[in-house]
Amino acid sequence: MASNLVLFGIPSLAVVLAVLFVWGVAHTAQPSVRVRQTLLAAGGMFGFMALIAVLALSGVLGRFELRPPPFLFWALSTLGLGLGVGLSPLGRRLATGLPFAVLVGVQVFRLPLELVMHRAAEEGVMPSVMSYGGYNFDIVSGITGGLLGLALTRGHVPRGVIVAWNVLGSVLLAVIVTIAFLATPLVRAFGDDQLNTWIAQFPYVWMAVMVGGALLGHVLVARKLSSQKAPAQSTSGASLPA
Repeated sequence: MASNLVLFGIPSLAVVLAVLFVWGVAHTAQPSVRVRQTLLAAGGMFGFMALIAVLALSGVLGRFELRPPPFLFWALSTLGLGLGVGLSPLGRRLATGLPFAVLVGVQVFRLPLELVMHRAAEEGVMPSVMSYGGYNFDIVSGITGGLLGLALTRGHVPRGVIVAWNVLGSVLLAVIVTIAFLATPLVRAFGDDQLNTWIAQFPYVWMAVMVGGALLGHVLVARKLSSQKAPAQSTSGASLPA
């Protein structure tokens, strides 16, 4: 039986991230199209979250025995949206229009997320291999992202530090995504007592927002780094010229 912390923690974090994404779109939009683009972003987030919620509540996402398994839709859409938005013209606008302090600092959400996931593992809701008691060390991304984001608001931070953090966070994200997939009934890499089926249930299916958001954040940081004209240029919390 999931505690209120687990039951409401996951969807609460998802809603916060969705709101932050919409804010980012609104903040970087031209005044003449700000309302329209904000409504489109809000509608897109609501539509995606509503769709996967319906699929989870209907039991469709949990049909791992089907070929192809519907769960692949969740996985591919989650990663595809994060990567697709990050590499799109909207991603370019977010990368150039938002300061490093925001792009890095927002990843602090991975700290409370990992704490909730650890609690979920303790309660038997989630397999322990997906927590920091197992093979998931993504909590490091949340802690360091928060500290680096704070440092960026205070001034000079060497470019190399941001690059190193972005690589580390990307690797840790890739590790937990891989572990989560290997633990599904499609592979059963960790045995039948460590099956990852919770991700196909509501409200935990909204983990898609966190996974996609973390991936999007790393892509945006990489795009902002590559947009700097001077490779050796130092960075701070202020927006840098593209």
